Amino acid sequence: MLIKKMIKIIKIILGFSILFISTSYGNEDNFETWLSNFKKVAISDGISKNVVNDVMSNAKFLPKVIEYDRYQPEFYEDTFTYIKKRSSKRKVNEGLRLYKKEKIIIDKIENEFQVEKELLLALMGIETNFGKYLGKMDIISSLATLSFDKRRSEFFTKELLILLKLVEKRIISKDILYGSWAGAFGNFQFMPRTIKNYAIDFNNNKIVELKKTEDSFASAANYLKKIGWKKNQPCFFRVNLKNKIPKKYLNSSARSIKNKKNAFFFKKYIMNFDELEIENNLRAAIIIPDKDIIPGSETLSPAFIIFENYEKILSWNRSLRFALAVCTLKENFKNEI
Repeated sequence: MLIKKMIKIIKIILGFSILFISTSYGNEDNFETWLSNFKKVAISDGISKNVVNDVMSNAKFLPKVIEYDRYQPEFYEDTFTYIKKRSSKRKVNEGLRLYKKEKIIIDKIENEFQVEKELLLALMGIETNFGKYLGKMDIISSLATLSFDKRRSEFFTKELLILLKLVEKRIISKDILYGSWAGAFGNFQFMPRTIKNYAIDFNNNKIVELKKTEDSFASAANYLKKIGWKKNQPCFFRVNLKNKIPKKYLNSSARSIKNKKNAFFFKKYIMNFDELEIENNLRAAIIIPDKDIIPGSETLSPAFIIFENYEKILSWNRSLRFALAVCTLKENFKNEI
């Protein structure tokens, strides 16, 4: 039994090696070769040949997906432009209309999972404009294109394999797999791995329906609860930094927030600290989201002190601007509900 498992692992590793070699050419003409190799990897990973051939039969290389991947708003809009677009009064009003319509179920989910309805509305509002923009891309082709592309091949190959397994287990139907260019699906834009780990059938009809209010809101709340969201704790405050703050405390990348301290530690570097009414023992860090992205931006402005809840939003989407926009819209809802 052990030998068989080792052989299977070796086959998968070799398969990934073949995938990455074919990907490295970065040429659209090699996509069919990559697709053939991927099918072998999927079958070696335990997915039935019938499912692999059925689901992957119409997979196509989508040049637009590569274009979208290279030009995302997180990478060119300054922080305040990005936030303003996604937390407007119009966005709040649209969310309030949805909440009024679905109040009973949304309140029930908030109480059961202890995740604020305002946060759930904010995430849905920014991800899909409250279900109006779920995406029309063929997710299989999107994931295949990004798996073929060398920039993040390993990540998207794993996502595609997970999606095939979800189809095989009949958790998801291949016929409804239309969503974002990056392969995300439903009201909250769940990637395959997120569906596997956190999506739930809240109304117990034996189908996970991520384009319906009940299952999508409950799945999002379940995700946030399990990664450690703390209800009624802050995300961030905007701060005015003093010039003497050491550079090591300034985070400009969402990949890893470094040099976290208790909030009170940063008082000596923040001019408006006393105005913010921050709990001194909250774990905190400083971010400067424009520094590495916007040409000519100032080092110390804009700047924010962020807390553990903010980092939970980074787990959802690893973008400093995205997390700031979600938390801003959340607060805007809080002022209206």
